Amino acid sequence: MKITAPVRIARIGDTHLRIEWNDGSRDDFSVVALRQACPCAACVNEWTGEKLLDPKSIPADVKPVKIVSVGRYAMGIHWSDRHTTGIFAYDYLKNLTVK
Repeated sequence: MKITAPVRIARIGDTHLRIEWNDGSRDDFSVVALRQACPCAACVNEWTGEKLLDPKSIPADVKPVKIVSVGRYAMGIHWSDRHTTGIFAYDYLKNLTVK
């Protein structure tokens, strides 16, 4: 079974993040929408799945300042609003409809 993984991650200006996948596809994510979709426990209740993050609390000019690999299955994004706890599994990103 082939693991879905990025082969390239690039910023597209200040507003988008492009991920090119090992299956040949690519996704362009709005960085604001990606920040709002953070799946961490501070943003989403771990038990109920209820969103805890108020989208209005995200600055319109939020940007990723650092992207780190988390094993072979995810990436962590450190944001300009100082949020650093989000781990974005590659499968989660691949299926994310907000782009």
